[in-house]
Amino acid sequence: MPEYRRAYEPGGTFFFAVVSHRRRRFLCDDLARRLLRESLIETRTARPFDILAMVLLPDHLHYLWRLPEDDADFSTRWARAKKAFTERWTAAGGVEGSVTISRRRHRERGVWHRRFREHTIRDDRDFRRHCDHVHYNPVKHGLVSCPHAWPHSTFGDRVRRRAYGGDWLCVCRVPEREPARFDDLDETAME
Repeated sequence: MPEYRRAYEPGGTFFFAVVSHRRRRFLCDDLARRLLRESLIETRTARPFDILAMVLLPDHLHYLWRLPEDDADFSTRWARAKKAFTERWTAAGGVEGSVTISRRRHRERGVWHRRFREHTIRDDRDFRRHCDHVHYNPVKHGLVSCPHAWPHSTFGDRVRRRAYGGDWLCVCRVPEREPARFDDLDETAME
């Protein structure tokens, strides 16, 4: 069995990829969005962190979090958020996927992929690259043609803060623009 090592850095900034169980496409549904928001608020109340960027797609999500100066425990935060969401989701009648005997033995439900992917942000350039990846992800997955067209991300907030122009990587307003490439940020590790 592979050995998973997490990079814990107190006060660090981290990129996360979290995937639904068997890539079921439900996370953008109204109920799922509301319950995810509630679960993250509950988690942030108990274990504070800053959300610097996020995108929610039908079968996965990406976040950039900054943890408090003396804290490096993002794993407990994700476990808590996923558990809170799962409890709310199933109580509201949300459907779970079938689970293996191994998942049952570990008391895992059929809502989330067992693990999540994280990356420790090294510097400003690395932060910008991952932030760009977060906001371009709906385009990459063919859900929209431009980042501004996807409603479930912090892209609009980043435009308001002048981190992006409103036409950032936009092909509907700038049709001759080439699509962006983020090949070095591989999401397939979660599949």
